[in-house]
Amino acid sequence: MLEKIITLEDISMVDFLGIHNSNIKEVATAFPGSKIISRGNEIRIQGTAPEIMRITDVMDSLIAHYQKYGKITPENVRIYLNGVTLPASSKTAEDDDDVIIYGNKGLVIKAKTANQKLLVDRASKFDLVFAVGPAGTGKTYTAVAIAVKALKNKEVRKIIITRPAVEAGENLGFLPGDLKEKIDPYLRPIYDALDDMIAPEKLKLYLESRVIEIAPLAYMRGRTLNNAFILLDEAQNTTPMQMKMFLTRMGPSSKAIITGDKSQIDLPKNLKSGLTDSIQVLKGIKGISFVELDGSDVVRHRLVRDILAAYEKSEQ
Repeated sequence: MLEKIITLEDISMVDFLGIHNSNIKEVATAFPGSKIISRGNEIRIQGTAPEIMRITDVMDSLIAHYQKYGKITPENVRIYLNGVTLPASSKTAEDDDDVIIYGNKGLVIKAKTANQKLLVDRASKFDLVFAVGPAGTGKTYTAVAIAVKALKNKEVRKIIITRPAVEAGENLGFLPGDLKEKIDPYLRPIYDALDDMIAPEKLKLYLESRVIEIAPLAYMRGRTLNNAFILLDEAQNTTPMQMKMFLTRMGPSSKAIITGDKSQIDLPKNLKSGLTDSIQVLKGIKGISFVELDGSDVVRHRLVRDILAAYEKSEQ
């Protein structure tokens, strides 16, 4: 009896094997003359050479399916065992042009509004994109999804996400803990988005190996960011000097998205926003695109759109 070992890297074994190993049991049932054993991140296949080859083909298809869609069901396994290349349950999702990526546990992450679709399109064509709009329009979430897609497709080697650490109208005072613990609350929306898009084990590996780096804007000074997808979030809270510093970090083969909301500037009143300043300075430069999102792009609670409209009317 021959044996082959398949090592699963950067894959959640719980999601891959299924509840109570239901997925791998489907494969084992289809090949009663062979043994399929899972240990750690390895799958051992014992049997004759022809059967090992057939099981390996099925496992390769399942691995490719998981890497694309983020989950596997027993139905997916049965379809692959029957020799169907594309699972029927995935046809609708795959054929949807609005899908950006398939996230954690098969979550379908797509552009939901016209301007979000425009942001996705511009990011594919321009190296530097500004996405400006009010709260709840999905600027940050869409930008993170675009960056994760580029990483998954090996278009870039790393993702760097940064924010200026500016208190939103509050005096938080002394925060306990080390520097990371002090700054993480400012970056929580970024972590929340990544949690939706990347399996926990893989995300932890990416963060530990700095394939994905999340840091305050001050940490960008002096660096050249090459072959990376760079996101600057909450850009309305940068100063013009900080914005210039960020923009000049881009190295060869890098792409960047800058997101911000001109109505939520938390800087002292005597300081000009680097976002509004850069929009005025950079308009007309070839290779830079500007996407304006508005109330029609709000994807939070239905009241958020009305709240934004009421505040805008009051300010006018």
